[in-house]
Amino acid sequence: MSDLDVRLVDAPPSIPALFARAVATSRGRAGATAPLPTHRLMMTGVRQDVRRLADYAEVTGGVLSDRLPATWLHVLTFPLQVQLMAERDFPFPMVGLVHVANAMTQHRPVRVEEELILSTWTDTLAPHRKGHTVDLVGEVRVGDEVVWEGRSTYLARGRGAEAGPPSPSPGAPGPGPGAPGPDAPQLAIPQTELATWRLPADLGRRYAGVSGDANPIHLTALTAKALGFPRAIAHGMWTHARALAAVQPRLVDAFTVDAQFVKPILLPSTVVLRGGVTDGVGALAVTSRDAASRHLFLQVSRP
Repeated sequence: MSDLDVRLVDAPPSIPALFARAVATSRGRAGATAPLPTHRLMMTGVRQDVRRLADYAEVTGGVLSDRLPATWLHVLTFPLQVQLMAERDFPFPMVGLVHVANAMTQHRPVRVEEELILSTWTDTLAPHRKGHTVDLVGEVRVGDEVVWEGRSTYLARGRGAEAGPPSPSPGAPGPGPGAPGPDAPQLAIPQTELATWRLPADLGRRYAGVSGDANPIHLTALTAKALGFPRAIAHGMWTHARALAAVQPRLVDAFTVDAQFVKPILLPSTVVLRGGVTDGVGALAVTSRDAASRHLFLQVSRP
């Protein structure tokens, strides 16, 4: 990462404005033949908006405390990811990218009062049977200490590619421990039922309001249909956050969680959380009531 060009960002970018820019500049992207951007975006002096954090805890089923949820740190770095994807040197059109996996490691609890340094950059471009995947890496520091790391894997759908070695961006580190592969094998569904959730039709709008992720596929049936979905779909990171919040008392101070987003959840819907976590290790799945549809797999481990 030391070889990457660092570009400072003064304030969180406007995600709706970036989506609009991405639509306007979607044509003419070079695709997998182009190199990944070699710069890193960084924002310093980040303090918490406690009211917004409380709203996030409410919509994801968490408990507001003096410790930040690991998934909230993803929310803080996400606008920087979107800015990178909206820039002209990003090889794929941002609209249409599918978030297929996420891995994050919390090295220690991060407290509300701590001042944070956020950064993000692109990494590994890899062939996939449905196109190509690209990773967006996030990092949170307190001073010189790395307290959280995240990796979001996005699929750019297109002509299937022959399997081959992944191509990391210059100067960027490779996937860390626990980073999921784009063709990770499907996991067995845990049998223990932990909770049943009834998800309202406006869940996407509520989560967008606190996370800033205003992708049209989550907002209304009309905007979702325009992008190929029969109804609005729940944010994958809402499902991730809701599942982790359900087992928060069983997590340890330092943990890694790997997520695979399998099938979108249409809104409204009823889903079931299955599995369990013991002493900071375990597996979770979010499925339909009859377990025929698999929406999310999570593996929790010690780093």
